[in-house]
Amino acid sequence: MEEKKADTYSPSGVLENYLRSLESETVSSKESTSELEAHQISKPALSGRTSPFLNFQTATNNFSHENLIGKGGYAEVYKGCLRHGQLVAIKRLTRGRPEERTGDFLSELGIMAHLNHPNTVKLIGYGVEGGMHLVLELSPYGSLASLLQSKKKKLEWSFRYKVAVGQLKGYYDFVPQICDFGLAKWLPEEWTHHTVSKFEGTFGYLAPEFLMHGIVDEKTDVFSFGVLLLELITGRRALDYSQQSLVMWAKPLLKKHKIRELVDPSLAEDYNSLQMNLVVLTASLCIQQSAIRRPQMRQVALLLKGNHGSLELVKGCRMSSSWKRYYEEILNTEEHKQMVLKV
Repeated sequence: MEEKKADTYSPSGVLENYLRSLESETVSSKESTSELEAHQISKPALSGRTSPFLNFQTATNNFSHENLIGKGGYAEVYKGCLRHGQLVAIKRLTRGRPEERTGDFLSELGIMAHLNHPNTVKLIGYGVEGGMHLVLELSPYGSLASLLQSKKKKLEWSFRYKVAVGQLKGYYDFVPQICDFGLAKWLPEEWTHHTVSKFEGTFGYLAPEFLMHGIVDEKTDVFSFGVLLLELITGRRALDYSQQSLVMWAKPLLKKHKIRELVDPSLAEDYNSLQMNLVVLTASLCIQQSAIRRPQMRQVALLLKGNHGSLELVKGCRMSSSWKRYYEEILNTEEHKQMVLKV
């Protein structure tokens, strides 16, 4: 009897029980009239995806340093190649005590197993032998950060803009994907926010209210997305090697409308000025100190495309009168009207 109990509380036993509960779930518990939510949330199909540790070792050349493509306080990520030639990213959890890693692993596995969306990376497999591992799709183009920081070839503005609006079909068949759900949480629909007691996340992307009070809500994500937009505009890291914040560097330039000084020098002036202005506007609204002043994500989508109600949205935003006049002029231009017709 004691032996059975020990198995139940071993990593493999905990995983087995958890997977059994996941497999028994139905989509009815997450029914929604929203087309987007219906597309994002699916019944988990995890049976047959587990892999032995030996497969992970073989795929990554025994987790060699040459195959290490990402590292943080939470996990290490290695590039791997499966026996049939598929490139994968193998994420190995490294943080905390065994029971903490088990909890983190099950949390991320549970979220990824339910997601089915073109902008989220697909879960290929998992395993608990020799540690907690997740096997994910690996893009042959690398991460956005690696593309932005590449010294071999500049990332064209047309590509960056399409990344910003999430429309990259037909551009090398490349679709931007979220690949890290290590700190993600499911929140009940009726909840407006969540408060965390333990600080987690990547400096440079974190909103002030999270750093000061541990508050997490939609506007926290909006701030982080604003930082991503700044990275696309400037080609800089969210936090550079000297630990300077991109937000703190950019805000004085945004305040003075010095857009040319913001733009990545590698672009020179090879970009669509209207698109650039729209992305700069959106970024400036997303990174506002006050969460209540930031737009909602659906409003962010309108602003980036410059269509249907974006002018009214700008008029209603709490921003300096000079900024507001500047962007009202932009959104009233003939160039903008032509862009709206194309979207």
